[in-house]
Amino acid sequence: MRHLWQQTRSFPRGARLMMANQFAINLAFYMLMPYLAAHLSDGLGLAAWAVGLVLGVRNFSQQGMFLIGGTLADRFGYKIPIITGCLLRTVGFGLLGWVDDLPALIAASAATGFAGALFNPAVRACLAAEAGERRVDAFATFNVYYQAGMLLGPLVGLALLAADFRLVCTIAAGIFGVLTLLQWRALPARHTGTTRTPGGVLAQWRTVVANRPFLLFAAAMIGSYVLTFQVYLALPLAADDALGSNGTTVSSGLFVVSAAVAVIGQLRLTGWARKRWQPDAALVRGLAAMGLAFLPLAFAPRGSSGAVLVCLVVAVVLLAAGSAVVYPFEMDTVVTLSGDRLVATHYGLYNTVSGLGITLGNLATGALWDFATTHDALWLTWGSLAATGLACAASVAALSRSGRLAARRPKPLAV
Repeated sequence: MRHLWQQTRSFPRGARLMMANQFAINLAFYMLMPYLAAHLSDGLGLAAWAVGLVLGVRNFSQQGMFLIGGTLADRFGYKIPIITGCLLRTVGFGLLGWVDDLPALIAASAATGFAGALFNPAVRACLAAEAGERRVDAFATFNVYYQAGMLLGPLVGLALLAADFRLVCTIAAGIFGVLTLLQWRALPARHTGTTRTPGGVLAQWRTVVANRPFLLFAAAMIGSYVLTFQVYLALPLAADDALGSNGTTVSSGLFVVSAAVAVIGQLRLTGWARKRWQPDAALVRGLAAMGLAFLPLAFAPRGSSGAVLVCLVVAVVLLAAGSAVVYPFEMDTVVTLSGDRLVATHYGLYNTVSGLGITLGNLATGALWDFATTHDALWLTWGSLAATGLACAASVAALSRSGRLAARRPKPLAV
């Protein structure tokens, strides 16, 4: 903890604010979201299709709008999207606890999703700008706060849920309300000079889309997001398959282990990697570790619950450690490839691409799981996930060898 505090204090005030901001955002979000589906189905009596619609609207309004959020941040500064996003979450989370008709729930869900699309690219771009040459260290520290919010949020939400789901929503909304007020006072307006660019928004988008090294890097990294998401999909499926009624408890434990590895090990892993490897090499090795995390499960006997449990824990630890190595260098590479121009728009498109990849990857993983269980060939699922990680590592290595991950000189915006 002392190391984290010292590291945090070594950054400028704006960077520290973004770290605290992200902790509070994740704390409030994960207080509520893990329990929303149960509230909608059991508390309000909605049909399964309606629950899926409400949750799907939130996901689409966030993943599909990241580019919009990044574009607005580059045109009008980081302060406005961050504050607007927090204000929307305040309203959206409040409504989720106090309305019970489907149209209002859909509107609230859309507001919470679009809020994330507004502040996520702006927060990362603001952190990169404030950190300057210390971007890798800043993103490593940022991820500790990010994961800590994910770790504590469900626990706080569970405690409040004993009283009432409305209390969970009210307090989560209150956290975002406080964030809105604090950042209104504390955040400086940050303008990037793009508001007067001839061609406007389309010029921004053409510039980012024309950045071929950035697009290749975004495509190469898609698989890493698919692998990270397996803490919510393939690994819980494996726990249920091997442990039956205890699978849900084990899945919750795996989530805690994943977040705890990042919270405890992020700064040490980043420092260790920086001493030994160049950023590109750290990315390659981290991605390879993420893929190899799934190999032990390929050799675990399906009928042995103990062996499967051990392999699940090993997989989660390796996956979280590999992701911790990758994350700060990945975020830094996005800024490098942007040429420090339209950083938030680059982050927005990057998040949109990764979100689309997660959706398609989950469909493929789910279909593969069904096929593998039917044919008693679960090794096929784990082997495919391992191959995905190794393919990501090979792709990034190829981009590095070709010089495409090197810093680029900014080009004039297209008109």
